[in-house]
Amino acid sequence: MTGEARSSREKIVSRGEAVRAAAREREARRRIVFANGAFDVFHVGHVRYLEAARAEGDWLIVGVNSDASVARSKGADRPVVPADERAEIVAALACVGAVVVFEEDTPARLLEELRPHVHAKGTDYTAESVPEREVVAGYGGKTVIVGDPKDHATTDLIERIRKSAS
Repeated sequence: MTGEARSSREKIVSRGEAVRAAAREREARRRIVFANGAFDVFHVGHVRYLEAARAEGDWLIVGVNSDASVARSKGADRPVVPADERAEIVAALACVGAVVVFEEDTPARLLEELRPHVHAKGTDYTAESVPEREVVAGYGGKTVIVGDPKDHATTDLIERIRKSAS
């Protein structure tokens, strides 16, 4: 998984493959970082978040919310972009080592399975407000806040597009 050039699609892995990849990275004594999100209508804030997350360690694995998960949290008209396409876009970034789509509303169970050294969240959180912080602390991991100020939001972007189309 490390060092070799891989296509975006090759970086998208099943949950089982993600767990095995994390174990290999851990055995190689590489610092594993996990970041997650919907990444619907990808924008510069997403790039900055993921690049900053990767800077926290040696290997970045990204959890992308499934379509059903996004619809439950953002509303029936979301996501705009399907999960397989969102995952491929995220995987195209050089800073990303692997991408896994998850069905749950939060990545708590995935974090327990992957056990990354670092769970990176965006600046719309504080270290104390990250819902999964107890899970991460429970296995000895660290939660960090990364990226630029939350000046970019997909919901705002979609609203601007809708207004300009009407």
